[in-house]
Amino acid sequence: MEERELAERAIRGDAEAFVRLMELHKAPLYRTAYAFLKSEHAAVEAVQEVTARAFKNIRRLKEPAYARTWLTRIMINYCQDELKKARREPVTDRMPESISKAGDDLLVLEEALLALPGPSRRLIHLKYFEDMKIKEIAEIEQVPEGTVKSRLHKSLRALRDFMNGKGGRAND
Repeated sequence: MEERELAERAIRGDAEAFVRLMELHKAPLYRTAYAFLKSEHAAVEAVQEVTARAFKNIRRLKEPAYARTWLTRIMINYCQDELKKARREPVTDRMPESISKAGDDLLVLEEALLALPGPSRRLIHLKYFEDMKIKEIAEIEQVPEGTVKSRLHKSLRALRDFMNGKGGRAND
């Protein structure tokens, strides 16, 4: 069964279809949560909370074809709320051990991404780690597609400058 059909059935109240829809998107939602929260435990908790919120509000999903976008938006909102709550507590800026063993390149990339401001990091994550289309990102960010393209270009330039040793924090 395809994603759109699962979403349509879930909207009509089919709990099994909702579970299958969440299974389909669990990994990308986890990666998004981890990209924001930098903790395996917090990311798992975020997926659980977003699943509960999505189940409660599934009837608000207007276009079944955009279920992934809708779920990602819920996840981003949840993560941003959690980060606001945690501002008074330090955030762990390290990758899970299983990922960091993949090599120094990942550590350099992580450092470069952390040098970017949050909105730039979010755009790069959605585009290159979650493989979202510009149109989907524009919907999530609630900005025109051209704005997404120009911000992505600027973010990639800042990332490239950092990787080439120019360093410094990129401004958004």
